Amino acid sequence: MSQEIDTAELVAAAGERWTLVFVREFRQAPAVVWAALTEPEQLDRWAPFVPVRHLGSLGETTLTMVDGAVREPVPAVVLRAEAPVVLEYSWGADLLRWELEDNQGGTRLILRHTLSQPGSQAMVAAGWHLCADVLRRLLDGRPAGVIRGSDAKNHGFEELRAAYAKKFGI
Repeated sequence: MSQEIDTAELVAAAGERWTLVFVREFRQAPAVVWAALTEPEQLDRWAPFVPVRHLGSLGETTLTMVDGAVREPVPAVVLRAEAPVVLEYSWGADLLRWELEDNQGGTRLILRHTLSQPGSQAMVAAGWHLCADVLRRLLDGRPAGVIRGSDAKNHGFEELRAAYAKKFGI
């Protein structure tokens, strides 16, 4: 997996909340990336959670965090689902907003993750970094297998977390 730090920024949100802005480029069209963001079968191959339903429609759902044999259901609500442009949902007390921009036939993906837990910025950035690497390989037809939970430590998670902490001045 890539150990190079991504285009990621940390911006102040309301109160003590921070928003991680994470940008990735994909060769595939927005509709292909949208499917990877919304379909449970695809999310299970790259994301830190598995949804109980398709995320392309508004309403309540559950995102089950996976760490080996441990499963932790987290309540979520899809707030916006405008295929293939904007997907926004709560994830527990956090908010995730995925924006997809057509980029000459490919996709510029912008994730805005508003964090509820102070001090988790570098950890979250490192986690999404690994997930985005897995997603890229999956979409490119070179699946690497999902990396989530404690397995991330075997794929450079601690080094990434430290690099993001330095980048964010934490």
